[in-house]
Order: sequence, then C-alpha cells, then structure tokens
Amino acid sequence: MAFTTDWSEDAQRRDFTLNALYAGADGRLYDPLGGYEDLLAGRVRFIGDAAARIREDYLRILRFFRFNAYYGKEPLDAAGLSACVNERNGLAQLSAERIAAELKRLLVAPRAFEGVEALFDFGLLSDILGSAPRLDRLARLIAIEMARGREPNAILRLAALSVFVAEDAPRLAARFKLSNADQALLALGADETLDAALPGEDAAKRLLYKIGAERFPPKVLLAWAASGAPAEADGWLRALALPDRWQAPAFPLRGPDITALGDFKGPEIGAMLHALEQHWIEGGFADDRERLLARAKELAAQT
Repeated sequence: MAFTTDWSEDAQRRDFTLNALYAGADGRLYDPLGGYEDLLAGRVRFIGDAAARIREDYLRILRFFRFNAYYGKEPLDAAGLSACVNERNGLAQLSAERIAAELKRLLVAPRAFEGVEALFDFGLLSDILGSAPRLDRLARLIAIEMARGREPNAILRLAALSVFVAEDAPRLAARFKLSNADQALLALGADETLDAALPGEDAAKRLLYKIGAERFPPKVLLAWAASGAPAEADGWLRALALPDRWQAPAFPLRGPDITALGDFKGPEIGAMLHALEQHWIEGGFADDRERLLARAKELAAQT
C-alpha cells in the first residue's frame, strides 16, 4: 500500500464522501469532497463513479446500506443504489466472514430495520441470507428492544429475521461461519421450539427451568416478537422479568434414588426419572422429594 500526505489524493481512495473528512493538528476541518455537507444532510454518497468504487471491493455494497442505517436519511442516493443493485453478483466473491461482520454491524444500527428492509426491497437480502426473511418479526423485536431500553444483539436479530425451523440455525452458522454460541442463540428462534402457552406464568417457569436463566430472556424476546403482541404487553413484560422473582429449583431425585427401589437398568432408570421429572414440572414444581419418592415407588411397582 502506498502512503500519501495529500488529503485530496487520499480522499479519492475512499468509498463515501463521509469518510473523506480530515482534521489537522490545529483542529481545522479539511473537506476536499463535500463530505461535511453530505453528513449534515444524511446523504451517503460514493466518491466518483459508484460502480467503479464497488468493483474495487464488493463489500461496499453492504457498507452503503449500513452507512445509511447509521447516518443516512431517505431517500437513498439514487446513483449509489443503482450501482449496488447492478453490481450485486459481486457479493459472491466475498468471504463469509466479511459478509457476516458487515451484516452484524448493520443489524445493530440505529435504523437497522430501514437498512434491512431496503436490502429486501431492492432484491439483495434473500441472496445474502440464502432464504426468505421474516421482516415483520424483526420489526417487532426491534420495537420491543427499544421500548425496554435493551441493547441490540446482532445474532438475536438475525434469528428473528432468518430462523423459521431448527435446521435454519446450523445452516446460517455454516453460511456465515459463526461460533457454536451464535448457533445456539439462533436456534432459539425456531418456530417449533416456541411454547404457545407463553407468556403464561406456568409456561414461563417451565421454559426458565428447561433452558436456564442465560438463554431465557432472548427466548422470551423472540417468542414475544413472533406472537405479534405489542411492545407494552403486560403479560410478556411479566414473563421477561421472571428470573428477577423466581429461581428454577433443582429436580430432587437422582439415579441412585431409582436403583434403591429395584434392579433397574440404565434405560429404565432414565425413563423413570424422565417421567417423574415431567410430572414434577407439570405440577408446577410443587412436589417435594418425599412425594416424588412415593411416586417413584408406585412406578417401580408397575415396572
């Protein structure tokens, strides 16, 4: 890479006029390409020929939408938008890691939904995701997060946008080379894992017991967004706050409690413990150890 001390020359190498603003040692602003006016106007504009800038690095297509989600105001710059659409096939040349990094930045932008919606409206989003998006669920999740003052999480928003069934989580993780932790978070958005009884108190307690306090809030947020309920829905607010007032108990029985009742093999022990645990959960976690042992004896006698 060649270096220069000429700000005008350096500015020509950059992608958007917003990126071609400089401050001297004395604090003076140097603006060779009118970037300051563009910044004030909320205008994301390519430097020079937009298609030429994009061909230098096709990631600039996603950067165009991401910068608009942070700094822009509608309408999108027509020349830049046209070049992004026309050069869209170049996205296939980019590594999964670079696309994922840019997509995650877009998903947590102040106007993330507008940016994602623009990608969809102009035919780029499905190619990036490899599937149809769920714009409505993403919009509701963002509204809930904003109403609750929650920090946005890019992977949670990706789950809301792109996960329909459990198989979507490993597919997206492989497509964008995401971590196992990211894949586990994506999996929380699968439709078949959402309890229709939520936000009821009993259902919320069952969920908290099953998945733990760390995964519980994102799961509730995704279920809330999928439900279509408004961001101020009291039932969902109460469900989301459940870990603040209730700690899931530990199941009182273990394998030795069953082996003490007879000559049972591993699979039989597991089946009995599972049946007892399900009974305990469905009863609202009310049975204590003695009651569960009494029921275990009944099951043992029937086996």
